[in-house]
Amino acid sequence: MNYNKGYSRIVSPGEMGSRERKQDDRQNSLHNNPSSHYTGLSRSTFRVTNSPNVQIALKNLMAFSSADISPDVKYVILDGSYIFNAFPTNELESGLIGPTRTHRMWAMLSVNQEVRIQPFDPFRDGKDVYLSKIDIEVSFFSKNQEVKDAFNVDELAETVTKSFSSQIFCVGQLFVFDFHGINIKGVVKSVDVVRLDEIADVENTTEHKGGKDFGIMLPQTQIYFFKAGDSGIQLKGSKKSRPVNRIIQPDFKFEDMGIGGLDNEFSNIFRRAFASRIFPPDLIEKLGINHVKGILLHGPPGTGKTLMARQIGKMLNAVEPIIVNGPEILNKYVGQSEENVRKLFGPAEAEYKEKGDDSQLHIIIFDELDAICKQRGARSDSTGVGDSVVNQLLSKIDGVDQLNNILLIGMTNRKDLIDEALIRPGRLEVQIEVGLPDEKGRLQILNIHTSKMRESNILHSDVNLNELAVLTRNFSGAEIAGLIKSASSFAFNRHIKVGTLAGVQADISKLELTRDDFLGALDEVKPAFGTSEEELSRCVQNHIIPYSPIVSKLLDDGKLYADQVKNSEQSSLVSVLLYGEPGSGKTALAATLAMRSEFPFCKLISPESMVGFSESSKITELSRIFSDSYKSPISVIVVDNIERLIEWVPIGPRFSNAILQTLLVLLRKQPPKNHRLLVLATCNQKSVISDLGFSDAFDAEMYIPQISSWESVEYVLNYFNLFEEKVGHEIINSLKQAESQYHGSTSLIPGGGYEKESSRLKISIKKLLLLMETARQDADTKERFISLISDFF
Repeated sequence: MNYNKGYSRIVSPGEMGSRERKQDDRQNSLHNNPSSHYTGLSRSTFRVTNSPNVQIALKNLMAFSSADISPDVKYVILDGSYIFNAFPTNELESGLIGPTRTHRMWAMLSVNQEVRIQPFDPFRDGKDVYLSKIDIEVSFFSKNQEVKDAFNVDELAETVTKSFSSQIFCVGQLFVFDFHGINIKGVVKSVDVVRLDEIADVENTTEHKGGKDFGIMLPQTQIYFFKAGDSGIQLKGSKKSRPVNRIIQPDFKFEDMGIGGLDNEFSNIFRRAFASRIFPPDLIEKLGINHVKGILLHGPPGTGKTLMARQIGKMLNAVEPIIVNGPEILNKYVGQSEENVRKLFGPAEAEYKEKGDDSQLHIIIFDELDAICKQRGARSDSTGVGDSVVNQLLSKIDGVDQLNNILLIGMTNRKDLIDEALIRPGRLEVQIEVGLPDEKGRLQILNIHTSKMRESNILHSDVNLNELAVLTRNFSGAEIAGLIKSASSFAFNRHIKVGTLAGVQADISKLELTRDDFLGALDEVKPAFGTSEEELSRCVQNHIIPYSPIVSKLLDDGKLYADQVKNSEQSSLVSVLLYGEPGSGKTALAATLAMRSEFPFCKLISPESMVGFSESSKITELSRIFSDSYKSPISVIVVDNIERLIEWVPIGPRFSNAILQTLLVLLRKQPPKNHRLLVLATCNQKSVISDLGFSDAFDAEMYIPQISSWESVEYVLNYFNLFEEKVGHEIINSLKQAESQYHGSTSLIPGGGYEKESSRLKISIKKLLLLMETARQDADTKERFISLISDFF
């Protein structure tokens, strides 16, 4: 440390206010008169000797010969680095200085060493030089000293302020003082300084004024004591005793963390895990509580769990975090895996034995915690290593010998796999779900990832981040970062020379990311927890054809159920069964309703996607999709062809009861609070589904009939332009006549409601479309179509 040189006439604390008002004039006088630079000292170089007596040493004073120093000089600086409190005495010869033993240890001085000394002006760089708070590490001056009784920190503080009032103390300085006949050694660890007019409100002063590592002791100075790690001294205190640590780094800013959309999560973590560590340990002891020892961050991949844990490590004023990456802790040798777990806690245990509650916080971060902490007894191996690792970890976190200076942060995508004993209170008790960001969170993430682009004027003015935040529904933070990379690739591609993949155009300085780049990236980057648009679109290849009023009614009813889930506070779960003959359009209708709902999470469960799955794999997949839907605020799931999913066959009959029970449970399971779910299921044989107990699992049913009127067939023919409208009408009339001649007279369908007249025609929309395409391939399309459809009446 290097201090500005100068001279100041320091007097008693009562005169300090008037002394401050004269500083500027005195400093200007010294600056304009170089010959007065050493005013108050007869020389600039001195030779080191011992302190003349113990009384001077215990007052933290450096002795000078009365012939060498003026009584007005209170502070001096040695070799431009070490500040001391000066004291004139007749017990030293001229040219000698008498630092104490602790002074010599601090400044690394030897007897008979020559040093350069000048008067020191503490006010040269400002008037904020008075100690508001000071942290002092204390120990016995004699290492062999043993005292069983604890020292009261309030009495220690009173002794120090009375003994050393008006003296300067520097960070790192060593000094000795007498307390009830026992010599105590102190080491200054940190200081906070204020102006004299601010010292009256020192208890409410929270601002730390940096730039100085020294200050003048006053009676109002708050002193916080803590014991040295290798000392046997014991302290007891009041509510004003020193907190264990400043748990948060003083220069840390939350806006600099580079994490968006996790404000609520950080608030919960700080309140539950760190708030208690800010308060004095004596107050926590009176409450009779222990600090939180563990945090579990769980949620979908890419939502920022690892990034959050990394930033927590930077945020805290603690020992450098120990990071365990998944199963790297496991070892092939017997007992070595458990030893690796014990090594993680070794530094924390050693420091806690030395310093107790004054030890620093030790952070251990477990990434992919489920890899090493699975449920005990769930592994199929015969070694039992996994169970032993879990047992060792449990005993270390909250075993017989408890540690209060550790914080474990575990991260996982599969909370359900972790042993229950690990997530009970006292261990990983703070469990924070890091879910998908909402629109506000996505905007924060977009702002973070595009900040440098905006600063460099690379982001075009037509890019609206608010619009992108809306368009990126169900995107995780990692997927938003991938979206921006994809958009950048479009911008790069515009500046690559034609005909080469390695050349760059000369106008690269005009590189900009435009709105079209981001829209193109949205077509490439799809959220893992978003809409299965491709799968659903394949289910509706020919759109929904309104061949009958019943189709429009079905669409309106389906929209009503979607609106109910979206708007009703009472209906967090609505399940609807769509049933009808094969090919009647159940899957297409369900997929259309799902896509038109515009819910952020939309998934299709179909037998085709589970071909080759074992029974247990199907159950796992069903559970995973429903579990993923709970991570989105509003979701829709299409469960297609229930009979095939449960492997039902009429011979026997036979089916998978395990899959059946899983579906029954999931269809009635209520989503978490503030989450909503719409389930659209399809089946071909409602009687079978009812016998299996599905009737009670659905809130509503929708019947999708086959085409049974020639008017509907004519509508479909005209919709796809298979024939000219006039020709199509003639074909339908001829088919009606043929049906009438074959079956005789017709009658109305009881309760039909949506057909004008009865007909023996029964054909599914899917089959009709197939017949039309087959007839289209024939040279005589008309006759081929009539021949094909005649089999259906």
